[in-house]
Amino acid sequence: MKDGAEEAQLKISEAVLLGHAMVQRVADGLGIRAFFIKGPASVIQGLRLPKVSGDVDVFVSLEDLEEMLSGLRDRGWRQRPVDPDSRTFPKHSVTVDHPEWPCCIDVHFRFPGMEREPADCFDVMWANTEDFELAGQEVRIPSKALGILILALHALRSPHLSQCRQELEFLSDLAVRQSLAPAILAMSTSTSALAAMRPFLEDLLTHTLLVDWPNASAEWRNRLLAKEPGSARLIAIAQVPLREKPRMLFRAVFPTPEVHLSRDIYADMSFRGRLKSHRARWVRFLRALPRIARDLKSVGD
Repeated sequence: MKDGAEEAQLKISEAVLLGHAMVQRVADGLGIRAFFIKGPASVIQGLRLPKVSGDVDVFVSLEDLEEMLSGLRDRGWRQRPVDPDSRTFPKHSVTVDHPEWPCCIDVHFRFPGMEREPADCFDVMWANTEDFELAGQEVRIPSKALGILILALHALRSPHLSQCRQELEFLSDLAVRQSLAPAILAMSTSTSALAAMRPFLEDLLTHTLLVDWPNASAEWRNRLLAKEPGSARLIAIAQVPLREKPRMLFRAVFPTPEVHLSRDIYADMSFRGRLKSHRARWVRFLRALPRIARDLKSVGD
């Protein structure tokens, strides 16, 4: 016979649905504009093939970020440790978890690939959201065109992965069938996401429609080039001013405890535990060296 506590444990699929309702209530109680991206709503909308989401992705404006996080902390959610190196890994969301919930919540305040100021991007996106009932709660979600833009940008970060290529093909077919290309183009222009979206949009637009494609930002180019975390760090070190290189090199070799905890929040941070984490980190780096070398070679090409 199963223990009662075990029987009461939420399944991830249940937790994600209830998490959407809980986060919406927090946002409503604080008067915060919030909408949900990816997740089960995108599956119900037909923007994704059926899959179980492992977390809740909510989007708020940068000015409301701290208040939203405070509201979640009041309900027992805690911020997960992150790598403090924001130059190598520019932050676009904050992840929180709860000891009694099997899923995390990612609170987004900007989206990689959208180069316009976060506040302006949020206003454009908010104007393209709609009401949707999920887990008995009315929540805000992107329109289909905005949903495709967000999912396409997410997949375009890693076009070398077969799963991302399949998702891009699925989204492209959907955009064609529902004639959504003009709306996606308009939002890509309004959020300065044209450079990142070019590989997706070029095949959708008619030859009579001329688009002045901008150059991709350094951040976006680095995301595409660095297929390995080690590559991202080496690329960042190569690009920073000379005076900053020693500090970044030192932190690459001797990372702060947050770096280890970002991989495993329960990692042993005793002296012995940290040595073990350092060893595992170097093993991962050495195993990835051939792939890192390919990434760095593509930077120079």
